[in-house]
Amino acid sequence: MFIKTLILEKINYKYIIKFVVLLSVANIAPLIGIHSQWVTGPIVNMALILAVFMLGARGALLIGMLPSTIALGIGLLPAILAPMVPFIIVSNVILVLMIDRLTTDNKLQTTNDKRLTTNYWLVLLLGAGLKYLFLWATSGVVISLLLNKTVAAKLAMMMSWPQFVTAVIGGVMAYCVLKLSVKNR
Repeated sequence: MFIKTLILEKINYKYIIKFVVLLSVANIAPLIGIHSQWVTGPIVNMALILAVFMLGARGALLIGMLPSTIALGIGLLPAILAPMVPFIIVSNVILVLMIDRLTTDNKLQTTNDKRLTTNYWLVLLLGAGLKYLFLWATSGVVISLLLNKTVAAKLAMMMSWPQFVTAVIGGVMAYCVLKLSVKNR
């Protein structure tokens, strides 16, 4: 009985609830019926960025592993791009780690779990840019090895500048949610 009580006391229910909600947002986004990179991309990126601020890098990294697999499974990501899924996951890792490392500024903490700093926008652009560059570079190589030039060019477009734009849109959405949550505390 003592061990059971001790274990239950150490569970951080707020963390678990935030994790489940953000994991659900990121993974339900590809399933909402609008199979569009312009809808799913910002939602997933928003969930990743919110997870960095609400859960820390570890929680955000866990959340970032499933959306591209689900997108592949439901057809949002064409099956021919299956070899890109590990690279999409790594691009999410790049975005999460950039935001986590570069927005940590103890002087500007707004709350314990929110690290909104004056350089948020610069960090967002840098993280989104590195995510885009990584996907653009790797997709060019992977897709050209697998497809003819015409199809490769069309599919590579999905992995290029739209990745930057959807990450920035997701970052704007995350910023608004974070500002609202800080304001309502």
